[in-house]
Amino acid sequence: MTETVKGPAAYFPSIEKKYGRPITEWKELIRSSPLTRHMELVSWLKTDHALGHGHANALVAHTLAEDTGK
Repeated sequence: MTETVKGPAAYFPSIEKKYGRPITEWKELIRSSPLTRHMELVSWLKTDHALGHGHANALVAHTLAEDTGK
């Protein structure tokens, strides 16, 4: 039986489809940014990369959680 993906990762298939970049590329972009605060990164993705709020928030939340080991 397949387990349903929950949390921010549930957005990943639609993010890849809508924006045409793999999630690993988005995470690398977030990690290479000089910004470190959650909402700064979300705003940057929305402004500079035209992501919607929910998609930007999901990417940032998942990436920061990975980086802090949560």
